[in-house]
Amino acid sequence: MFKGHPKGLIPAAIANMGERFGFYTMMAILVLFLQAKFNLDGANAGIIYSIFYFSIYILALVGGIIADKINNFKGTILTGLIMMGAGYFILAVPTPTPVSSVPFFLTISLIGLFVIAFGNGLFKGNLQALVGQMYDDPKYGALRDSGFSLFYAFINIGAIFAPIVAIGMRNWWLGKNQLQYDASLPEYCHSFINGDISEASMHTFQEYADKASGVHVANLAEFADRYLNVFNTGFHYAFGTAIVAMAISLFIFIKNKKQFPNPKGTEAPAAGSGYTKEEVKMEAKEIKQRMYALLAVFSVVIFFWFSFHQNGLTLTLFAKDYTVLKIGTWHFSVELFQSMNPFFVVFLTPVVVGIFGWLRARNMEPSTPKKIAIGMGIACLGFVVMMLGSFGLPLWETITPSAGGTPLMDSERVAPYLLLGTYFILTVAELFISPMGISFVSKVAPPQYQGLMQGGWLGATALGNGLLWIGAVLYQTIPVWMTWSIFVVATAISMFTVIFMVKWLERVSE
Repeated sequence: MFKGHPKGLIPAAIANMGERFGFYTMMAILVLFLQAKFNLDGANAGIIYSIFYFSIYILALVGGIIADKINNFKGTILTGLIMMGAGYFILAVPTPTPVSSVPFFLTISLIGLFVIAFGNGLFKGNLQALVGQMYDDPKYGALRDSGFSLFYAFINIGAIFAPIVAIGMRNWWLGKNQLQYDASLPEYCHSFINGDISEASMHTFQEYADKASGVHVANLAEFADRYLNVFNTGFHYAFGTAIVAMAISLFIFIKNKKQFPNPKGTEAPAAGSGYTKEEVKMEAKEIKQRMYALLAVFSVVIFFWFSFHQNGLTLTLFAKDYTVLKIGTWHFSVELFQSMNPFFVVFLTPVVVGIFGWLRARNMEPSTPKKIAIGMGIACLGFVVMMLGSFGLPLWETITPSAGGTPLMDSERVAPYLLLGTYFILTVAELFISPMGISFVSKVAPPQYQGLMQGGWLGATALGNGLLWIGAVLYQTIPVWMTWSIFVVATAISMFTVIFMVKWLERVSE
């Protein structure tokens, strides 16, 4: 599978695993942590989640500018890894729950999130630029799309385990304190403490408290304080696991540093590369055309990421509020759904790469812009499935204790296969869009703007993430099936826009 690819590809992917581990730890637990720790509703937690993921990607623009300016991609990447580890450390330090001052402790968490985001901005786009530089060697050029697909699959190995480890740490701490996991209990506990729990919900709260404790709970006030504290301390420890992942990535990157190229060809070539890239001179007209093409693609993928990254927000809320967390006799946690996307990425990538290789051998492989358009259509199908599967579900306000509602019983919830099927479809779409988009940027970007344009791709992702909160607001105010219809429309518009531009994009990328 890796035959014919540059030697630096695997070390670069392994070095990126730590970032993916942290990213998917946050995707799995950040919204749930903000709700359980600070009693935020989905809309307010969604705003913070949206701003955080916006910052991760928009700061990649800053990271690209810095690396281009100082011409030190490797040093910028190392600094990013260290900063990400520091940010996770801030979040990993346990603080008491219920919090004595929400503004103060929430500010500490926001500082940690900013440090992670800035470190990610220094790291992510610049490592992608290094990978793209490997394929500027003519003997690797035809394998560029496949190379980025393999890179994408390898970095997601860390993402598979991140939610599982986070769940394990949280549940281990609950068990150590003789308590059991229940996704609904933090909201019940906050509602009880605030005095806005309904009489019907009080009865259910007592049942859930007894079950989580293993004995009858006589003092619900004491139980609410203790359960929230233990539950959230487990989350803090889960953030701590990302520090270990960052340390491993740092070690791998330093150990293999000499195998990575030096963008723009201003330094000595990577050891053993056998290829020295000279600075390519382009006419102003060609540079302008390439920049216009990249900006056009960036503008379209905004709507894909606005839809796709709902997996850590509204799809996670849907798993908590509307989905049966059981298959047969096996009970599982809400966060486990976040392992599905990277799991499918890793195991579907060889299939997708194999299909593209088979087509390439017959001179039938679609161009990169066509692959992106196909991916948009597949994403649209994924949200159609969610829309059809959500018809008839009650409004969110009728099932949340904080609004006086009563959570759904398992018999009223949808089977987990709805989300599993949706994650499968969305992952196929992602494999047609994300690695292909990175590959397109690395091929089309003028050499002097490699870091900046990889940052631009991530900046487009940032703008999509900056809109994520809209999904959370809609989720709480309109029927849930209508929420998914918004993403059906967004991805459909994106697909038709790319189809309209395909010929032009193909000419520019030749």
